[in-house]
Amino acid sequence: MTQPDTRTLDVPGASLVYDVRPASGEQRFPTLILAASPMDAGAFGTLASYFPDRTVVTYDPRGTGRGVRTDTTVDSTPRLHADDLVALIDALGTGPVDLFATSGGAVNALELVSGNPELVRTLVAHEPPIAGILPDRDGLVAACADIHDTYLRSGMGPAMAKFITLVGWKGELSDAYFEAPAPDPSAFGLPTEDDGTRDDPLVGQNILSCTGYEPDFDVLSAASTRIVPAAGRESAEEMAGRGGAALAARLGTEVTWFPGNHGGFLGDEYGMPGEPEGFAAVLREVLQPARV
Repeated sequence: MTQPDTRTLDVPGASLVYDVRPASGEQRFPTLILAASPMDAGAFGTLASYFPDRTVVTYDPRGTGRGVRTDTTVDSTPRLHADDLVALIDALGTGPVDLFATSGGAVNALELVSGNPELVRTLVAHEPPIAGILPDRDGLVAACADIHDTYLRSGMGPAMAKFITLVGWKGELSDAYFEAPAPDPSAFGLPTEDDGTRDDPLVGQNILSCTGYEPDFDVLSAASTRIVPAAGRESAEEMAGRGGAALAARLGTEVTWFPGNHGGFLGDEYGMPGEPEGFAAVLREVLQPARV
């Protein structure tokens, strides 16, 4: 795959940076966007390399990586991120895209399809952490609110320790989660001192609006976009994996299982490699029907 062409896109309240990797030969498939939140484009170098026959686009959402916010707020919503994706697709000018979106990126992509289905041929929504469609929604919403409050009160370390504990919890939240003592940040290699910042894109900017998102299933079911709910086999019992399965159930379809866990697509970008080769093979098979 050729080296990416890095471009800048100004949108209301932010300046986004995105990378375009042109197809190595004749473009026979729709442009493929790989999106996450709050992960940025740096998460997708390995996965992108398995699609040399497609133009692959990655980007840094507002408030992450190179995605600089120019407004005066620190909050974001799925609608705001969806508007950014609309602007990105329009800037590409390649017509309807295929979109692999994971985690909070999948939430944003569902909102994109709700408002602009004509822009997306196929959406693979991998592990959207949508608390509201899960049976333990009340506990999950409370846990996410507590993480956000902990961040505002005590900083990154204590908040991220709680976040890691929550997202790794197997099955529905029980009283044991809420009765356990607060996890020690140092046990996760996290800082114990508060650096005073409060602009983290995960526990500060996106956690409440992302997990609290309420999809309009009537609109999604009627959309022209082919929606493929997905989850990792190893994370099927965790919050985001359960979100993928619940999304499939609400849309009346089957969940597509991918190798690995929530980060199964990763190479060694963060020192926690997943199963990118197998992951890419499943993604290619899922996208195969969507030819130009």
